[in-house]
Amino acid sequence: MPVPQSDLAALPAIVAKLAERAGEHDRDATFPHEGVALVHEAGLLTTTVHPRYGGPGAGVLDTARLLAELGRGDPSVALVTAMTLFVHGAQAVDPTWPEDLYREALAGPGPVLINALRVEPELGSPTRGGLPATIARHTADGWRLSGRKIYSTGSEGLRWMIVWARTDEPSPRVGGFLVRAGEPGIAIEPTWDHLGLRASASHDVVFADVPAAGASGLSTPDTQRPPVLTFPLALPAIYLGVARNALDWLTGFLRERVPSGLGRPLSTLPRFETGVGEIAARITGAEELLFGLARRVDEGDPGAAAQAGVAKVLATRLLIEAVEQAVALAGNPGLTRANALQRHYRDVLCSRVHAPQDDAVLTGLGRSILA
Repeated sequence: MPVPQSDLAALPAIVAKLAERAGEHDRDATFPHEGVALVHEAGLLTTTVHPRYGGPGAGVLDTARLLAELGRGDPSVALVTAMTLFVHGAQAVDPTWPEDLYREALAGPGPVLINALRVEPELGSPTRGGLPATIARHTADGWRLSGRKIYSTGSEGLRWMIVWARTDEPSPRVGGFLVRAGEPGIAIEPTWDHLGLRASASHDVVFADVPAAGASGLSTPDTQRPPVLTFPLALPAIYLGVARNALDWLTGFLRERVPSGLGRPLSTLPRFETGVGEIAARITGAEELLFGLARRVDEGDPGAAAQAGVAKVLATRLLIEAVEQAVALAGNPGLTRANALQRHYRDVLCSRVHAPQDDAVLTGLGRSILA
C-alpha cells in the first residue's frame, strides 16, 4: 500500500528543514529532537504500521523512497526513522507485540521511536551467531533484564526498546523483550563518538534489573527463526540521499570555481563533465538496484528478499565510490570542514557497517556456489 499523498506533500519542506541543522548536529554530535518531531508531525514515523492497527501499511519501495529523501536532509534522522519503520514493518508480517503499542505510536503525543537493541560488546553483531550476554530473569512480576547493548541508535529519543536477551533457564531461550524507555535501572552512556552519522545517538544502553513489558519470539537458539529481511532492504536507500547531496555540492562547486588561469568555470572542462557523469551513473545504478528489488518484494516475488544482502553490498559500494570520486574531483575543498562534502563522505562510509556486512554476504554466496 502506498504512503498517502497527504503525508508526502510536506516532505520537501521537511527535508529542507532537516538540512538546515544537519551540519550543526554533526559537528556537536547532538541528537536532532526537532528533526524527529518534524518527521512525526508529518505522519511519516508510522507509514509502515499495518492497516489492522489503523496505519497506512506502506511497502518496502515507498519506505526506501522515503528514507532516500530523509537522507538528503539529515541521514541521522533518516536512520532513527528507519529503525522505527522496520519494527512496525516486521509487526505487519509477524504480529507479536500488544496492539496498545501501535495505538500509542499512531496517537502520540510526540514521536514514538522504537528500536531493536541487539549488538553487545563481547558478542558483536548477533547476525554472526552466538548467545547474548544480556540476561532475562523470570520473576513473579514478569521478566527483568540485566546487560549492556552497544550501537543503540536513537537511544536518547526512544520510547520503546526491543532488547535481545537470553533467559536464565537451565536451557536458555533467546528472544526480544519489550522495555519502555525511562524505566528505573536504564542508563544511557554517551559512548557514540563516530566518524559519520554523529547525530544518531547510537550510545551504549545499560540495563540493571529492568522490568520488561513483554517478550516475543522466545525459542532455543537452534530453533530461532531468522529475522524478517524485507524492510531492512530499504536501509541502504538512506545513502542514496547522501550521495545525491555530494553530487549537488560538487556541481555547485564546479560551476562557481573559475581559476584565474582558465578564465571559465571548471564545469566546462571535459574531465569534470566525465567525472560528474560517472558519479551520476553510480548513483543511478544503486537506485535501480535498491528500488527495483524493493518493488519485486512488494509484488510478492519469493526470491527477492534472498537477494537483499547482495543488493546491499553492490549498492553501498557504488554509493561510496560515487562520493569518493566527488571528493577526488573537488580536491582540498572537498575535505575542508567548512564544506558539506566532507560530511557526506563520512556519512556514506557508515553504509558499510550495517548488517549484513560484505564479508558475510560474499562468503555465503561463494560457499553456496562452490558447494
